[in-house]
Amino acid sequence: MGKRRGFTLIELLVVIAIIAVLMAILLPALNRVKEQGKRVVCMSNLKQLTMAWILYADDNDDVLVNGAIGYSNAETGWGKHKGEIAWVDALATGWQNLEGQEDAIRAGALWPYVKDIQMYKCPTGRKEEALTYAIMFSMNAVNHPPTQGVRGAHIKKRTEITNPAPPFRLVFIDEGWMTPDAFAVNYNTEQWWDDPPVRHGDGTTVSFADGHSDHWKWKGTDTIKRAKLVEQSHQGNWTPETEAGFKDLYMMQKGCWGRLGYTPTYP
Repeated sequence: MGKRRGFTLIELLVVIAIIAVLMAILLPALNRVKEQGKRVVCMSNLKQLTMAWILYADDNDDVLVNGAIGYSNAETGWGKHKGEIAWVDALATGWQNLEGQEDAIRAGALWPYVKDIQMYKCPTGRKEEALTYAIMFSMNAVNHPPTQGVRGAHIKKRTEITNPAPPFRLVFIDEGWMTPDAFAVNYNTEQWWDDPPVRHGDGTTVSFADGHSDHWKWKGTDTIKRAKLVEQSHQGNWTPETEAGFKDLYMMQKGCWGRLGYTPTYP
């Protein structure tokens, strides 16, 4: 009778070791591809929301949609929104749960233009949150005291926007979690107010007034470190530590307000 030769224990261990090495090599690459796919979806969402933002202005005598969540029909020293429903309606009640958040989105001024709840959230968003995107302070959201009276900084009508193409005048940003109000950026202070978000790698996805969306990669290691340290929280008024970090801040401030309201440390 002929003998049947099988794998020895050593051979099996060698095969397992080879498979483990291949998995260790391939998994990071597969994760990067998966994350890039989510980034593409996120950028598509922002593009669709920005097109809705443009259509809303077309239908309302060029007036921009109210960009301040929670400030529907509100008249305050920080913004004149009388008769304006916020793009996502007030979150005073029920917004702590997913159902309440979805109701706030459906009651918002952009819902007639984007009736797909999935487009209001990045694919990497948390399950219990329906919204990860925010409108910038400057786009008919919050007009804080430093920009009051500064021509062309806080925008009420689309015709007031200058240089709408990248890297100018941001509209939406993937903040990564659901917050009321809008994404806050200092104007006359060389500091972040809302902390830099880190999304889809070491940067974040944004959209512009011309309808374009993009992924901004942070240049400063201190920006990335800060973003990861305070992810999905807010501490405010953080000062960068490196030249590259300051350049990240300048890019965001110029994108929001169209200019810097101070003389920068690094021209």
